[in-house]
Amino acid sequence: MLEQVGSLVGSPWIYAVVTLSVLLDVFLPVLPSGVLVITAATAAAAGSATDVPDILVLTLCAATASVLGDLLAYRVAWRGGDRLDRAISRSRRLTTAQERLGAALTRGGGALVVLARFAPAGRSVVSLGAGAAHRRARDFLPWSALAGLTWATYSVALGYFGAHWLGTSWLATAVSVLALFGAGAGAAYLMRRQPRASQAS
Repeated sequence: MLEQVGSLVGSPWIYAVVTLSVLLDVFLPVLPSGVLVITAATAAAAGSATDVPDILVLTLCAATASVLGDLLAYRVAWRGGDRLDRAISRSRRLTTAQERLGAALTRGGGALVVLARFAPAGRSVVSLGAGAAHRRARDFLPWSALAGLTWATYSVALGYFGAHWLGTSWLATAVSVLALFGAGAGAAYLMRRQPRASQAS
């Protein structure tokens, strides 16, 4: 099994697998797309300039797939109709995210979109909430692009520099994955605190 994963990471197919995983995890947050990006970046740190994966191509694939996945979820929710509206109204998490996202975009800020990209399932909640609330694409997508690029750059940098500092081994990958999960926990904490901060002000 490990040999198969290793051969995949060292072949051009890794770009397609990373792209598909990041694209779909907006609907299936259980997909380990972040772990996959870090593993590929760790492998890139061990290779020469002509080897696969290339660090820049990997970052571009992950960022582009992130934005396209957000857009797909946004459009699905936009066209979802009454059934989706009823499903969202039954979920306190989705309803709260929808309200907060609307307030953030109205104020001209979209830091919530960037934060949500790191939080567990936050990307799904925000993208679906923006579409269901019929927020304007020009208000949502630039922040989605920034979120995707930030997340992809951070994930690739974790794997790449972690491998340089700790060696291209399971330890580097494990430490990098823990750092990614730590960023997710931090983002979730900040998102939970935001309503309280708004109420206090």
